[in-house]
Amino acid sequence: MDLVRIPGSAIVEISRLAFGIPDVDFLCFGESDHPSPDSARAALVAALDGGATRYPDVRGLPPLRDALAQYLTALHSRPVCEERIQITASGMAAVAVALAATVRAGDRVVLHAPAWPNLGNAVRLRGAALDEIALEASPEGGFRLNLDRLAAKLPGARALILNSPNNPTGWTATEDELCALLDLCRRSGTWLIADEVYSRLVYDGATAAPSLLDIAEPDDRVIVANSFSKAWVMTGWRLGWLVLPHGTRDGVTEIVEVTHSGVAPFIQHAGLAALVDTEFFERFRARCAAGRQRVGEVLGALNRVRYAPPDGAFYAFFGVDGLRDSVALARRLLTDHAIAVAPGSAFGEAGEGHIRICFAQEPERLTRALERLSSGLSAT
Repeated sequence: MDLVRIPGSAIVEISRLAFGIPDVDFLCFGESDHPSPDSARAALVAALDGGATRYPDVRGLPPLRDALAQYLTALHSRPVCEERIQITASGMAAVAVALAATVRAGDRVVLHAPAWPNLGNAVRLRGAALDEIALEASPEGGFRLNLDRLAAKLPGARALILNSPNNPTGWTATEDELCALLDLCRRSGTWLIADEVYSRLVYDGATAAPSLLDIAEPDDRVIVANSFSKAWVMTGWRLGWLVLPHGTRDGVTEIVEVTHSGVAPFIQHAGLAALVDTEFFERFRARCAAGRQRVGEVLGALNRVRYAPPDGAFYAFFGVDGLRDSVALARRLLTDHAIAVAPGSAFGEAGEGHIRICFAQEPERLTRALERLSSGLSAT
């Protein structure tokens, strides 16, 4: 049939195979096995019992918008007022709404790669041209963004999508790099759409990664997307938000109205409870830090593997010398060693030769999965 088509996900392909194999360790998805906060679950039940099941304010519940404004103002260098907050049904919905508000068919959108495939596919669904710039990989396994190469791409581009901390590489832009990016976008008139869903998952002792909310003016052409999925382990709850330029929310709310008509109010009550549950977040980040350390110990002992611990997010994205078909390797690891990993090519051509695993897992399970991974890589 004559339907719009976008490239399929190799991660989904591997996961569907994995569901049919018993006793598989799933490290292919971008989620932890840690339960969501008890506080969020209790708040959801209370909201349901209280009848919070009717149509919500499409902008989001006022208490949640207020709480997010206070949270972001405390977290970043510049204040964020409630009038700039728009609640969305997930971080992906936030990105899709941001693109719908800024990008038209035929526009060109720049995206650094490797990248979460949904970002590029959301651009394609807008009928826009995707223009990728590869992050530069170091021999030691790390990544960097070449600002000179980016500067050459931005003139004439409608938007730049920035994902920092990055999925899958863990690359995290410094404040100096963000200042340079913002300056480039200002000069070229390019919208800057920032996916900051992993902003709290950093390992240098900071409370959060450097953010455009630290440096951008309220009237800059900057939209920041975020979500409760990662830092609060609420992947299945589908709750996100946008920070918009001053004076633009009413127009964006109309796009949300025709996209998903707001977010279930009982889910928003759960998000409000999670937002103030700081003890939960600190425990979860400690689990991620422990997983990051354990993965570094295991991968560092393997031949042919190039890996540098990520600055942010909760993934290990490592290169394997001589690897030309990461999907085939992922299939072998699954069928022969019962471990599901994400092939690097799922994140674009720039990701080929790599494998991504999520280390935000229960320690015993992660240890077993890494043993299987080590056996599988040693056998290739």
